Amino acid sequence: MVEVFSKNNCIQCKMTKKFLKQHNVDFVEHNIDEQPQFANQLKAEGFLAAPVVKTPNGDAFSGFRPDKLKQLA
Repeated sequence: MVEVFSKNNCIQCKMTKKFLKQHNVDFVEHNIDEQPQFANQLKAEGFLAAPVVKTPNGDAFSGFRPDKLKQLA
């Protein structure tokens, strides 16, 4: 399952979720504003910007990346 770590009022987060929905990619969303424990985990992994997308094969990337998202569709 694809995981999307997002923040409130984040345009790139909204665009990422919209892209996944439009391409029928199932994902679970974790809002780091509402669940701050995820923010600490992502910082420890070296991520500094939302959204962070984690794929089932273990890859992860941040930001709105249509090139990477297309690979999940």
